[in-house]
Amino acid sequence: AVDGISFSLARRELLGIVGESGSGKSTVAKLLTGLHRPTSGNILLDGRDITHAAGKERRALYTRIQMVFQDASGSFNPRRTIGAMISETICRLCTPDKRDTKQHVADLLLEVGLPASYADRYPHEMSGGECQRAAIARAMAVHPEILVCDEATSALDVSVQAKIIALLLHLQQAHGMSLLFISHDLPLVSSIAARVLIMRDGRIVEQGETGRVLSQPGDPYTANLLRAAL
Repeated sequence: AVDGISFSLARRELLGIVGESGSGKSTVAKLLTGLHRPTSGNILLDGRDITHAAGKERRALYTRIQMVFQDASGSFNPRRTIGAMISETICRLCTPDKRDTKQHVADLLLEVGLPASYADRYPHEMSGGECQRAAIARAMAVHPEILVCDEATSALDVSVQAKIIALLLHLQQAHGMSLLFISHDLPLVSSIAARVLIMRDGRIVEQGETGRVLSQPGDPYTANLLRAAL
């Protein structure tokens, strides 16, 4: 699905990955978060090879790297409340005082713009934008250093999308995270990312500072994406 790709993500950086469906963007996200295992190559975190991390080591990595999916409601168990699932993330990956977990969930929901009372709601009782906010709250529950957003706004209408983007930017700055934002929407990514990677057919065809890539595309595919966005 992907072959010969190489890139870095700096601390506190917002890096965009852009490409059409089937370009390998989501595969990259799943490799970084351990949902897929690579057949070759290496993934380094702070210079340490985490490519084949397993067991307790992989569990520890989940407190450092979290992911927000495109289908927010589908990423939740429909039979459990939002609060229960956020609590489960805290209890599985951290060692909290159980007496404080309920307050922690309330604080997380408030931080992403949801009332604390939403902890008692089920996914089907929430709108798409509300579900995505809850999914972001769940990801933020372990205070990750890296947040991977895989098409996290593509299923939302434009007005809701803008609010979710603003929320992600606020959280990145407030918590000092690195943010990997994956999308097929080049204009959207170019408006928020300092650096961008362009993928096609499982390969990175171009990468660099966003302004340079947009003004002087070095690959015909990038130029085609720009023309299609006009």
